[in-house]
Amino acid sequence: MDPFRRDRRRKNPFRFLGIDDDILDKFFDERFLEDIERMAEELFKMLTNAEPGKPIVRGFKLTIGPDGRPRLEEFGNKAIETPDGEAIVSDEIEPLTDVIEGDEDVAITMEIPGVEKKDIDLKVTEDTVEIKVNNPKKKYHKLIELPCKVKPKTTKATYKNGILDIVIKRKSKKKEGEAYHVSIE
Repeated sequence: MDPFRRDRRRKNPFRFLGIDDDILDKFFDERFLEDIERMAEELFKMLTNAEPGKPIVRGFKLTIGPDGRPRLEEFGNKAIETPDGEAIVSDEIEPLTDVIEGDEDVAITMEIPGVEKKDIDLKVTEDTVEIKVNNPKKKYHKLIELPCKVKPKTTKATYKNGILDIVIKRKSKKKEGEAYHVSIE
């Protein structure tokens, strides 16, 4: 029996909080539940093929998107597939990351503990930010698709106590929704 193919029509586990099934159905759509299931299956495969004594970092961050729906972002070791089709644990860790789009800039915060500032390779383009750390103790990698175009030459980055903070100026200021009159025919 596959432990991840459970009947989703079972009783609402949040009923004691006063949350009814309709609210759950609106909030947790099928795509969200499929993401949770995929992540659990991937973790299960990673654990069955993990090297004894080798640490595995794996987690997710849950945020509410502009559409009011939950969004999951994974972090930690990723599963990579061998030529034989087995899932093994990658040595690279994808760091926990926050991206905040402001009116004038984009701010990014990443958790990359256990490394020296000199080991961090940071590349910025108009559309992306890529972070790589490759030292004998820790390996991190993350490619971030930015929410807007930025000016790479304005990038400011600081690293302190395992936290990398990056601020990049936007190419143009964020505009409020413009309204215009429409003639009705």
